[in-house]
Amino acid sequence: MTGAAQAGKIRVAVVGTGEFGRNHARVYREIHNADLVGVFDRDANRAQAAATEFRTHAFSALDELRGRADAVSVAVPTAEHAEIGCRLMEMGIDVLVEKPMAKTLAEADALLESAKRHRRVLQVGHVERFNPAVLAVEPILNNPLFFEVHRLGVFTPRSLDVDVIYDLMIHDLDILLALVKQPVTEVKAVGIPVLTDKVDIAHARLEFAGGAVANVTASRVSTERVRKVRFFQQHEYISLDYARRDALRVAVKKAGPQPEFAFEKLPAASVEPLRAELESFVDAVRTRTEPRVNGVAGRAALELAARVMASIQEHGERVQLVAFAAAQKTEK
Repeated sequence: MTGAAQAGKIRVAVVGTGEFGRNHARVYREIHNADLVGVFDRDANRAQAAATEFRTHAFSALDELRGRADAVSVAVPTAEHAEIGCRLMEMGIDVLVEKPMAKTLAEADALLESAKRHRRVLQVGHVERFNPAVLAVEPILNNPLFFEVHRLGVFTPRSLDVDVIYDLMIHDLDILLALVKQPVTEVKAVGIPVLTDKVDIAHARLEFAGGAVANVTASRVSTERVRKVRFFQQHEYISLDYARRDALRVAVKKAGPQPEFAFEKLPAASVEPLRAELESFVDAVRTRTEPRVNGVAGRAALELAARVMASIQEHGERVQLVAFAAAQKTEK
């Protein structure tokens, strides 16, 4: 870390000024121990527009960040995450890279290796880890065994360069890995394109080593917006709403033919998840500690997403073979 950062605020910048990047710039402006020193985008006009909006500087080249920023949010298309993240860490800059952390596991490994070699903080932008509802349920976890997860959204032209697994479902895959803390032993999944040439709606069934099972559904072609997790553990049912940022705990007080239940709304802080995420990143940079969502966690979520995608492709090939066989039989 530079002397300037040690003496005062952490100098932060944002690379990529699309929707995600602009939100990062907005929040950095609000964090008291961060100093937004600038933004960079390969589209100079877009960078200048963001710089004007957030009263900061528009860098004309990535290399200009060397020595002028201590930490950077990387909010460019996924295919560029590894290249830009590694370049920044080689400059001695700590990096928060948006999810998914890379396009491939090999690129994720390159980011991890670069962070280790240059002793840089590497955080992955799984913002739901900082959702007050998630933070509220973590202290009451007691070997949960069944999860129902729904992340449904209406169609938008954003993030159509990736399948819905990497766009939306990966959030919940990361949360499940964090809550269950066990390896996934089996993946069964199905998914189909609807409005694009990518998978737009998908369902996965995951089985964990300890016996927990999760049904996960993600869609970007729904008529309503739903962001919910429901899970069951011994004598309890917990409902978590990402959008409302709250969680409800329903416990069995008395079992039997006339059961009694206790309803408890879990205490949850009123904070924007993105702000909590960026404050955590800035704190990790200042204290030189591992971030809450480090590169290893980001890679694990990416690896599980790849397994889900592979199962979808396998199912698709099987369905096409069955359809082909049926057509051949009809022709005869």
